[in-house]
Amino acid sequence: MYVECSGNLGGSGGFVKRSCRDTIAAMTPPEPVETRTTAPAAGRSAQTATLAEIAREAGVSAPTVSKVLNGRADVAPATRSRVEELLRAYGYRRRRAEASRSPLIDLVFHELESAWAMEVIRGVENVARDAGLSVVLSESAGRLTPGRTWADQVAARRPHGVILVLSGLDESQRALLTSRSIPFVVMDPAGDPGVDVPSIGATNWQGGLAATRHLIELGHTRIGAITGPSRMMCSRARVDGYRAALETAGLPVDPALIATGDFHHEAGYRQGLELLRRPDRPTAVFALNDLQALGLYEAARELGLRIPEDLSVVGFDDLPVARWVGPPLTSVRQPLTEMAEAAAKLVLDLGREDQAPVATRVELATSLVVRSSTAPPPA
Repeated sequence: MYVECSGNLGGSGGFVKRSCRDTIAAMTPPEPVETRTTAPAAGRSAQTATLAEIAREAGVSAPTVSKVLNGRADVAPATRSRVEELLRAYGYRRRRAEASRSPLIDLVFHELESAWAMEVIRGVENVARDAGLSVVLSESAGRLTPGRTWADQVAARRPHGVILVLSGLDESQRALLTSRSIPFVVMDPAGDPGVDVPSIGATNWQGGLAATRHLIELGHTRIGAITGPSRMMCSRARVDGYRAALETAGLPVDPALIATGDFHHEAGYRQGLELLRRPDRPTAVFALNDLQALGLYEAARELGLRIPEDLSVVGFDDLPVARWVGPPLTSVRQPLTEMAEAAAKLVLDLGREDQAPVATRVELATSLVVRSSTAPPPA
């Protein structure tokens, strides 16, 4: 496994000559230098043509021809079409994407600082190992959209595919990866990825509904929530499930009992203190991930509240730590390892030229795992 972490995180699917494609396919090419054809196309004279000569005939600069050769996205469509026509006419052709790929899968995280990330890495590694590939780990340094430098670095590595976790791609990054024939999949996307972006997620709405319904069935009527960032699609879906459960049960949705977190332990602790210090505090709290639930545990201990006798807590993710905390945490299981395996299989399928069309938007089922952190409210 290779690991790369940097502040801005960023192969070629361009044209090569028939006579040298096998040699070049086995190595990472530099920017193309002037190369002569061995077999001019029909209708052309036998005179060989350098890239500089093709540039003059196309009315562009040699660097522009070089960009087209490398599949760079920053060339005007009309110019690209004119240059590609001449390249084909003089015996250049696009190298097959499969032959040009490095034996890698790029795995890009919003951040790596949690057991959550380890479950995802495990799933991708399982699939990569079976396929004879290695995994490159990158971190977008706290930004939901990786910088262009990251995309350039991925394009240079020419991996079999890219998996972005809790992140997304802007149009220029998508264009760059597409121009290099590098398939990509977004896992648990930060926002709506769009119908044309392959994605793997979980049934977050159903998970939020199940967590809240469990607390209602125990007899709780004042149920708080510590959310994730509102810009994140998974957080919004879990909150919507929480609201739906309350409304279906005829219980009011009290905005004062909904605290905004960021999916970190500290947010669970900080927002937990605020909720639990209220004179009309909730008797149960749905923390929208396990890390925030653990922060809530700490806040409850600090205030002298017992779990579950005084406060019931439900998390989300069902990380391994949920089984070992005291008391063991009731949590909505998000099948992270299976999601990562599905993302890795999908990105490899998308890269196979002979692969039939595959489903590109997949949601895996969540399930409630009941442990010892929930009980009926105090009398």
